[in-house]
Amino acid sequence: MEKGRIVLGCLAPHPPHLVYAENPEQNEPFSEGGWETLRWGYNRLARKLKNIDYDVMVIFTPHWATYIGTHFLGLPSFNSLSVDPIFPNIFRYKYDLRVDVELAEAMEKSAADAGIITKMMRNPDFRIDYGTITSCHMLNPEWNKPIITISSNRNSHYYSGEVMNEQSSALGEACLKAIEESGKKVVLVSSNSLSHRHFVTESPLPEDMSREHIYNHSQYVWDMKIVGMMRDGKMREVIDIMPEYAEQTIAETEAGGLTWMMAAMGFPKYPAEIYGYQSVIGTGNAIVAWDPNSATREIVL
Repeated sequence: MEKGRIVLGCLAPHPPHLVYAENPEQNEPFSEGGWETLRWGYNRLARKLKNIDYDVMVIFTPHWATYIGTHFLGLPSFNSLSVDPIFPNIFRYKYDLRVDVELAEAMEKSAADAGIITKMMRNPDFRIDYGTITSCHMLNPEWNKPIITISSNRNSHYYSGEVMNEQSSALGEACLKAIEESGKKVVLVSSNSLSHRHFVTESPLPEDMSREHIYNHSQYVWDMKIVGMMRDGKMREVIDIMPEYAEQTIAETEAGGLTWMMAAMGFPKYPAEIYGYQSVIGTGNAIVAWDPNSATREIVL
């Protein structure tokens, strides 16, 4: 059997505002648009994915927070109504998704063999988090590929950012081992924003772009430093400064998703493809991809 491999890694922020602004049939509220820089960047990355041969999308999400171990979806399908607990006025999404249980179980076993506490989610009534749904919808709105969602074990971050890095790296290496043994072609997705200080009040019209801006300048400066290092292919260095970056900007990278993905991909030294950066409710959001295939890798922005 041919060895499995990672064919693309994506940093895919999940503000529910992006799905809201797209007005898909699955989402109940209606929008007049907004956040076009991010949505158009997502649209371009989604077109790239259509031309990549892959079997499954694996998502690490900070909004499935677990406090004892790392959990994996473990049933063939999930369907329900996902309502955002903070923005129920803009995100009420009916989902029906498929899961690659075979690979999820292989990842869980590989992680457990590496000494990581793990568990399979077998509850048919489990509600999929909006981070998974938003990232997957924006990357593949047809939902024609199975997914695997991995939870964020928050205990490691609460101990220290350095421990988060260590544990997330070990999880990434374990997932890579399972992918290689599966023979499958996999897209990895780290579902998170960058800087994550955000407004505590909402404008009367959520999509009013005259109200949208980064929370403060220091958030922007930090985000641009990280994006510049991604563009320069310095992902080992990005992960090394991740604890300080997360502390200074309350970055969603504190959950470990980006570290997990970079460890699984061997900390790429080639330039990342930057598809867009924009603020949503004050947070900094970058859409970025890492293409291991030099023949299809491109400079986007």
